[in-house]
Amino acid sequence: MAGPPGTGKSMLAARFAGILPPMSDSEALESAALQSLGSGGFRLEHFRRRPFRAPHHSASSVALVGGGSDPRPGEISLAHHGVLFLDELPEFERRVLEMLRGPLESGRVAISRAARQAEFPARFQLIAAMNPCPCGYLGHFNGRCRCTPDQVARYRGRISGPLLDRIDIHLEVPTVPQEQLLRQTPGEASAPIRARVAAAHELQIERQGKANSSLGTREIERWCRPDAAAEALLRQAIARLSLSARAYHRVLKLARTIADLAGNEAIGCAQVAEAIQYRKLDRAL
Repeated sequence: MAGPPGTGKSMLAARFAGILPPMSDSEALESAALQSLGSGGFRLEHFRRRPFRAPHHSASSVALVGGGSDPRPGEISLAHHGVLFLDELPEFERRVLEMLRGPLESGRVAISRAARQAEFPARFQLIAAMNPCPCGYLGHFNGRCRCTPDQVARYRGRISGPLLDRIDIHLEVPTVPQEQLLRQTPGEASAPIRARVAAAHELQIERQGKANSSLGTREIERWCRPDAAAEALLRQAIARLSLSARAYHRVLKLARTIADLAGNEAIGCAQVAEAIQYRKLDRAL
């Protein structure tokens, strides 16, 4: 999520764990085992609760990935089956962020030391937030931003293209105008959203035995095939946005998930177009 300060990015991230589907027995046990290895230990009242980890941007690579003379899991493993929230993403050291690339693909992290080696699971939902520029107010209606294009480019360049390519949804979170902020508008609670997510998750397990996010390349070809019109739209997007093979497969998985949430068996133009729309911010970053 990219947007000025105070637009609700951190609030949305904190609510995300509350709309994830309930943990299975195996997921709850894996999460509890990893929590017991962390410095804070495992607390019984947190059993079956999706973990939410939000390390500070000053966190070292050992704190994020894990390590030490006696290897311990880091934040990404402690967020296993839960949410890892990285606020102020460009403020993290680039070397630390690049260490996320492997676990985001494999779901595991291997730590090698002279005396011993350890491997920890790390399947987590990554949510990141950043400002649009160094001062944070680029595009704000009050016109406070004085950042030069070169400063904006250097700021956004702290995040590498390969890392952005592994993030499925890129959202711009604009400032809410004052008249809308003061207006009372009804919202949707987390409970009904979670019910829709749980129903979509059950549908995926029944159809293919795993969540859409865990599908391999051949499984994507089988379970995420769009109809003819949607496939033509996707071909145009590949050419215009220069999508990588990884981004292509991630768009298909995301379109499949959008269809599942809506209860649609087929993947049509509407689902593919929405999934593509979430990649357009790549061009701005």
